[in-house]
Amino acid sequence: MATTSINITAAPVAAAPTVRVREQTRAWRLMLHNPMALAGVAVVLVWVAVALLAPLVAPYDPIDQHVRQRLQGPSAAHLLGVDELGRDVFSRLLYGGRVSLPVAAVVVLVATVFGTLYGGLAGFAGKWLDEGAMRLVDMVLAFPSLILAMAIAAALGPSIQNSMLALLLVWWPPYARVARGQVLGLKHRDFVIAARALGMPERRILLRHVLPNALAPALVLSTMDFGNAIIITAALSFLGLGAVPPTPEWGAMVAEGRELIQQWWISTFPGVAIFSVAMACNFIGDGLRDAIDPRLRGR
Repeated sequence: MATTSINITAAPVAAAPTVRVREQTRAWRLMLHNPMALAGVAVVLVWVAVALLAPLVAPYDPIDQHVRQRLQGPSAAHLLGVDELGRDVFSRLLYGGRVSLPVAAVVVLVATVFGTLYGGLAGFAGKWLDEGAMRLVDMVLAFPSLILAMAIAAALGPSIQNSMLALLLVWWPPYARVARGQVLGLKHRDFVIAARALGMPERRILLRHVLPNALAPALVLSTMDFGNAIIITAALSFLGLGAVPPTPEWGAMVAEGRELIQQWWISTFPGVAIFSVAMACNFIGDGLRDAIDPRLRGR
């Protein structure tokens, strides 16, 4: 009886990276035609540039006190006014970006990488490893993130480093869930089956073929979460669990002016800074989602 041989080539495996590069190029092209997303990128880049150039742009030392000039409103000498200790609000706002922006960036980056690897490995392994890993995720998600971060920061003591650690401990589970869901839908696709048939190690399949195709939702989530991380960092500092005085930080600056209603400039301008970055990140996230999701490209 004649036998039929089936030759499995590497084409399905090689096609996955090629398709992924093509989709990424198309997504970036669509992003460039989204005015709201471009506006969000511009706002974030401006704040990053301002934070980096703060020592050159700031007219005063952010912690230098001039008590005789305290609570003066915006003027030519002090563009955004002076706080209750005579410190220039504009200078403190610029230097505050050097604290708030890096903290949010580190929290989101670490949470994205760890959560994606954690959830991806759990979904790819399956069985008892998946069940055990997801129960830990459910346990963390059972608590409101802000309340849990407040409890951890209060236990560790007020400081920017402790608030960052508290945020890291509560920020990664959503990424784990998103990555697990994507991996569960990808691990039985044809290109994964072809890679297994070729004898490719499971670790290489996960890292080279599965996780890269599962990164799009995590990327959109991390973009939106950057603004949320700034808000939560500011909230911890507002409650006295973050930056320690006299460190300039946007949330701490808002807290300094909460009892000085008539001196509105003390808390208004750092609040506007927080709002602008958060809104810009939401615009970027929306634009990135529309560019990546093929179901939304025709809208």
